[in-house]
Amino acid sequence: MRFRYGRGGKGGTPAGADEKALAEAAAALAGSTVATTDSDHPDLPGELLAALPTAVGLLDAELRWLHLNAAFTTVTGLRRADLLGRPAEATAFAGALGTLRRVLADGRDREHATGGPDGPGAPVPPGLRVRYRPLTAAGRITGVVVVVLDDPDPVQELRRELARARTRLALLEDAAERIGTTLDVDTTCAELASFAVPRLAELATVDVLPPDADARNGLTPDRRFHRAALGCADALRPAVEPLPRPGESVRHHEGSVATRALASGVAVLLAPRSAEELAEAAPDAACAAAYRAAGVTSLLVVPLTARGRTVGLLTLARTAASPAFGPDDAVLVGDLAARAATGIDNARRYTRSQGIALDLQRALLSEPGHPHQNLELASRYLPSGSSSVVGGDWYESVRLSFGRTLLVMGDVMGHGVAAAVDMSHYRAALRDIAGTDLPPHRILRQLDAVIAADESARPATCLLALADPGRGRWTFSSAGHLPPALIAPGRPTELLRIPTGPPLGTGLGGYEQAGRDLLPDETLLLYTDGLVERRGEDIDASLARLAALHLPATGPLDDLLDAALRGVGPATDGPAEDDIAVLAARPRPRS
Repeated sequence: MRFRYGRGGKGGTPAGADEKALAEAAAALAGSTVATTDSDHPDLPGELLAALPTAVGLLDAELRWLHLNAAFTTVTGLRRADLLGRPAEATAFAGALGTLRRVLADGRDREHATGGPDGPGAPVPPGLRVRYRPLTAAGRITGVVVVVLDDPDPVQELRRELARARTRLALLEDAAERIGTTLDVDTTCAELASFAVPRLAELATVDVLPPDADARNGLTPDRRFHRAALGCADALRPAVEPLPRPGESVRHHEGSVATRALASGVAVLLAPRSAEELAEAAPDAACAAAYRAAGVTSLLVVPLTARGRTVGLLTLARTAASPAFGPDDAVLVGDLAARAATGIDNARRYTRSQGIALDLQRALLSEPGHPHQNLELASRYLPSGSSSVVGGDWYESVRLSFGRTLLVMGDVMGHGVAAAVDMSHYRAALRDIAGTDLPPHRILRQLDAVIAADESARPATCLLALADPGRGRWTFSSAGHLPPALIAPGRPTELLRIPTGPPLGTGLGGYEQAGRDLLPDETLLLYTDGLVERRGEDIDASLARLAALHLPATGPLDDLLDAALRGVGPATDGPAEDDIAVLAARPRPRS
């Protein structure tokens, strides 16, 4: 992950710099800034120290912490709130109290490294050295300058690198388990924000581009984003209440830190030193006000990029209670963002694929063929879960001669686009074969031969019901499908016994048919297995549950379908485990 600094970003000793010269310059500059504290420029000391690339802190003659620059908190990992205004003996520097007093007493420099004899008194990570220099003004010692420098010891440096690598690896392994647990964009973004707070930041937002946006050519100023997730520390919740919530739109104005990250394609670090700089970096005025109220002092914005396309932005913020973001943070968050972006892109691709299948299936099932006027029909189709997985369930009605109507209920094995496409092929083939006016069992025989001839075709179950109201007759034939239900006034629901042959596509044939009287007051219910089957339950128990229902035998057919879905459908046991297709038919009395 590449990164660049904004003003006030993390400092650190530049590679190849003369550390002694830097420390002396820092001490000299610190002394000069003390002399300016009563001038017309009270903010000048802080600005000068913040510009230093070296980690510098100031203590007064009472050894109380006066000032820390951003590099100091970043390099040491100490919080400003734990140091500023407090005596050294009450902070992490208590072990160095004797050294500090000697510097005040004799005005001589002191230095120790974490691995040296004075190691226990050095409140900094391994591999760093602390230099204490007298702070003078008008010829007298007025305090101590604390400068933190890199330890040139290669062994210590290697240890530091190994420790950072282990920390980064452990964090990324934890992230891999917690982010991208589902193929849902908003859930993945929420997992990312939840992981970032409080591990990496006190405030995290995840904004995603519309799925059809071209992130390479369409990132114009004021581009509209979708706020997918927001996470923050409990202490910041009142302050960030005005920020857009998940589900709302977000616009990042031109020149904001977000648009700079999008334009460059790399992470941007920023430690705003003024309200004006914070307002310029924030997406809009309301966000800038929320940042000020929360006390944001450091921002890290990382583009979420997967497969060469930017899909969104991850924005992290810290307050003065935490060290400012630095290059190591940018690298770590960049790795995290890359993994999360891949999860978001996978979720988008999956949703798009399932959306195509769902649209295709709904288009095909939007209206079964028109039956004769002597037959009333009603149908429903419910995809499994929350519409994210579709299968090959289908139904159809074909008008035949002499007032007959062929009703069809089928279920192609599998889910997704392939199953939906196979379903459309089988439906078209069945309509062609049914037009030859063959009896139901011979229609299934020919359809089985057609499907078996295609090696890539999926097997399917199918139930045919030929309605002949003129002769008062139903004729049934089944290819491995569940039995139809017959509902009549004053009688329990009856599951019809029909000879069942093998599923379509096996090439085995062997289909039979059976007849049943067709009475004007009876309703026939055809359905797919998603209506009744439950994981771990015997199919006989599932069918018995359907037979036990008291379904309305009179009134609108839609009421009967509603009752069936309430009684054994997903409303009872939660989301459906499989697609559900139902078709109800009732003879119309002659007028």
